[in-house]
This record gives sequence, structure tokens and C-alpha cells, in this order.
Amino acid sequence: MSSTSSMLNVDDKSVELAVKEGTIGPSVVDISKLYGQTGMFTYDPGFTSTAACESKITYIDGDKGVLLYRGFPIEQLAEHGDFLETCYLLLYGELPTAAQKADFDYRVTRHTMVHDQMNRFFTGFRRDAHPMAIMVGCVGALSAFYHDSTDISDPHQRMVASMRMIAKMPTLAAMAYKYHVGQPFVYPQNELDYTSNFLRMCFAVPAEEYKVNPVLARALDRIFILHADHEQNASTSTVRLAGSSGANPFACIAAGIACLWGPAHGGANEAALKMLEEIGTPDRIPEYIAKAKDKNDPFRLMGFGHRVYKNYDPRARIMQKTTHEVLNELGIKDDPLLDVAVELEQIALKDEYFVEKKLYPNIDFYSGITLKAMGFPTSMFTVLFALARTVGWIAQWSEMIEDPSQRIGRPRQLYVGSPRRDYVTVAQRG
Repeated sequence: MSSTSSMLNVDDKSVELAVKEGTIGPSVVDISKLYGQTGMFTYDPGFTSTAACESKITYIDGDKGVLLYRGFPIEQLAEHGDFLETCYLLLYGELPTAAQKADFDYRVTRHTMVHDQMNRFFTGFRRDAHPMAIMVGCVGALSAFYHDSTDISDPHQRMVASMRMIAKMPTLAAMAYKYHVGQPFVYPQNELDYTSNFLRMCFAVPAEEYKVNPVLARALDRIFILHADHEQNASTSTVRLAGSSGANPFACIAAGIACLWGPAHGGANEAALKMLEEIGTPDRIPEYIAKAKDKNDPFRLMGFGHRVYKNYDPRARIMQKTTHEVLNELGIKDDPLLDVAVELEQIALKDEYFVEKKLYPNIDFYSGITLKAMGFPTSMFTVLFALARTVGWIAQWSEMIEDPSQRIGRPRQLYVGSPRRDYVTVAQRG
């Protein structure tokens, strides 16, 4: 990484700050010594202009609509690869050879079972508990069962913890779903691939044989690839921040799940589906378009625009194709939600208001329709997001642990409260 420098004038002082350049993307001004030299901090709510770390994992160019995993375009990975291959890439930095992939797939498959005592955790939750609430609790509880993989200073234990979480997340997610709908748990089967195994654990019942639909399995596998990582987003930053304190990996991933639960993050596809249901039919779209344009109306179009992408979300193109494949396979040709979605997309892509503000459809716009068609309730959408994003969180966490320059996260603040004042007794207070 090459570096130059820039000068910052603060009052009567001139401060030289290093400028660091990455392989691609914007350069950064290194302000790590700014406080020591000037007595000042920077102010950046949301950290939208601040690089908190160096990373080799994911690159996004929001203006051009580019998403790369370890340098590989997301379109190529989703079209030609599978999810576990993507997991290997994110964890190790390169695509696996045939032998490496076979070994990795085998190791993940043999870790899919969870400790039998985990079953008791579920009976402590209400039947109507949100599956994400269950996931936060159960993933955090994994550290109570797997003491042999919580020493973050041991590379072998870090590797074992990584394998366990990638493998067990589908099992826990399926258990959360089964508990939610009142059906018995279904154990994993080693002869099935990762995504097919998950679908079976979710939808098989003891009363009949379940056959995995390969079209649906491939579609869900693609959804997992598209959600596997997304640079330093809110949940990933949460995982890194938790990990910077030395917390065990299971606790860090549980923290990421908790952050992902928010409707502005992982819950966006659920919100987009609810919006389409609210609109109901294509003839009502103009009414809602008008509401979206009205600054005094609280209504907002969900599934359009992105905090990072200022162009078309590259994942949305793949999801659009995947949505049609699933609906065609299931024989859903006159789905009212899809009719609304397609019509809304066309209007938004042509309407001057949306074009000017670059409010393009994002991945959440289509993924909610696809998951609903597969049979998942909206309460499970964010759980599936967490399942997929686990590998990204682990890769980012591992990178942070291995970075010799990493320190415990400690953002600063601009204090705007009361200045120093003295305590007075209750009798003296007016």
C-alpha cells in the first residue's frame, strides 16, 4: 500500500496527514494522530466517510454498481459457483481446487448437528417468539457448549469455531422455523448439499417423504451467495467492534445477528414485501408513487435505493432473474405481488423523480417475493439473511483478529451536554 501525505490547517497549525491508497477505490486520509497533534477529533455521524480498518475481503463501488468478493464479480460467483465455494473464497482468499472444495464441503457437512441439549433452549421460548429473537439467544449460547473453540488466540480453535458456525447456522435457523410453526425438528442429512439440506430441515415432515426441488435449492443457494458479505455494513461493523474487545466468536456473531434484525438493515426485504402487500394491485401504484414524492407523507418506498449503491444494485439483477425462475417453477404466473413489483419497477426506472434521485430497485425488492413463494413466512426473511451473512461476519472477524494493528474499538464524540456543575441537595433545589 503506497502512501503520500496532505496538509490540514487547524487554527495556526499545519498538520501533515498520511494519505493511504488501496488497490482499488478511494484513498483515505490517516487521522489516527490528529488528536495528539491538534487536540481535535473528526465528526462523522454514521461513519460514512471513515475507514475503520484495512480489508482484503469485499469491495463495493456504489457509483458503478460493482460488488466484488476477493476480487471476483458477484455476478460470476452467483452464476457459476455455489454457496460453500463462496464461503471458502471469503475465508481463505482464493477459490478452492476440486480437492479443497471436497474437503471443505465434507468438514462443513459433518458439523451440521447441534448439541442435543440445544433442544431444551427452544422450549423456553414462546411459540409466537420471533425467529430472530430465538437466533440471537441460541447462537450466543453456542459458546456454552463448545468450549474447545472459544480461545481466539489459537488459530486452530478459530478455524473450528468458523466451521461450526457456518455448518450449524442452517440447523438452528431451521429449528427456529419449525418451532415457530409448531412442527417437530428435522435433523440434517449428510448426503445432501448445504442448501438442499436446509430446505429439507425446514419443510420436511415425518408423515411423508420430502424431495428437494433443485430449482428452489439453486435459487436459495444464489440468495445465500448474494448476501454472504457486503463490506463494512452495520452488522459487520458490530461483529468487528465486539470482536475487538476479545469476545468469543459465538458472542460476536450473536451481536451481528442482533444488529441485522433492524428494519433498516436485514429487515428491509420483509418491509419491502409488506409494502407490496399494502399496495395490493397495480392500479394503486400511482397513489403510492404520489405518497412517496410527498415530503409531508411518512410513506416511503421500501426496496428502492441503497445507502451505498448510487446505481443499480448488481445483486438486484440476479435476484430479478431468480425470482422469475422460482415463480415459473412453482407455476405462479399471476402472482399479485409480482405484478405490483414489476409495474412498480418499470415506473420507478422511468419516473423523473426516481431517476433523478437514483432510487433503483435493490436486492430486497425481489428477495422477499422469492422467499415468500418458496414458503417462508416474512418473519424468517432476516433469519435467512443471517444464515448467509454468517460467513462474511466470520471472515471479517478472522481478518480483524489476525491484523496486528487492530485495537479495541472506541469511537469519540462531540459532547453537547451541560458543562461541569456542582451537586446541590434536594432542599436547595428550586
